[in-house]
Amino acid sequence: MTTPIALTIAGSDSGGGAGIQADLKTFSALGAYGCSVITALTAQNTQGVTGIMDVPAEFVTRQIDAVFDDIAVGAVKIGMLSRPETIEAVARGLRKHEPRHVVLDPVMVAKSGDVLLQPEAVSSLKEHLVPLATLITPNLPEAAVLLDRENEIGRGDMETVAADLCGLGAGAVLLKGGHLGGSDSSDLLFDGTAYRWLDAPRIETSNTHGTGCTLSSAIAALLAQGLGLADAVERAKAYVFEAIGHADTLHVGQGHGPVHHFHAFWKELE
Repeated sequence: MTTPIALTIAGSDSGGGAGIQADLKTFSALGAYGCSVITALTAQNTQGVTGIMDVPAEFVTRQIDAVFDDIAVGAVKIGMLSRPETIEAVARGLRKHEPRHVVLDPVMVAKSGDVLLQPEAVSSLKEHLVPLATLITPNLPEAAVLLDRENEIGRGDMETVAADLCGLGAGAVLLKGGHLGGSDSSDLLFDGTAYRWLDAPRIETSNTHGTGCTLSSAIAALLAQGLGLADAVERAKAYVFEAIGHADTLHVGQGHGPVHHFHAFWKELE
């Protein structure tokens, strides 16, 4: 038997709700062993980001090599990469080690509104990392930035936008529609051939910190266990739906609290 292993390459969230911390919690909750490459440290809580310290690109490379030289990684999730040199280091590592699955979450802005991706890093992300991704998972504002699109994206635009994103070189796109508003939260999966809508009712809560990190890492955890892409995305969305649905049973901080990664295990809190 082999142990399913997922690797997160992302920034650290000192508040524990997003980033590396959310990814490792998600991996564990869904039955995958988690490894990590830390790209940046953030001084962060539920109310905002007060500081970012980037890890030198050469040390990001050393972490990537250390993991892959010893551990059989089944899938990689990529999150916060704030600088071009970090993006290029990660891309070199992926080309060198050739993981089977790469899930890229183009993290640009924190839930608090704090900018996490430098503007000059966007073109580097598109050039070096998007073409290496099995799947990219942008929300609507991130998709607009990636496509240099000024107009707001509506539901009727999402199929065209997903196809345009695939045109950047990604294997598939999960376009997240949470910013549409309304009573539903509709995402769109496009694998380069077929469109698949994933609908769910919107849950009214302010505790949604780390939602995007959790979804992308859930997909990676399930891909590492051998699921096909469509099944992994569908199961990951169902997991995140439940994690948001149970978020109000946690009482963490005074701002946007985290989703409940271990909702299936911490029954006593309910």
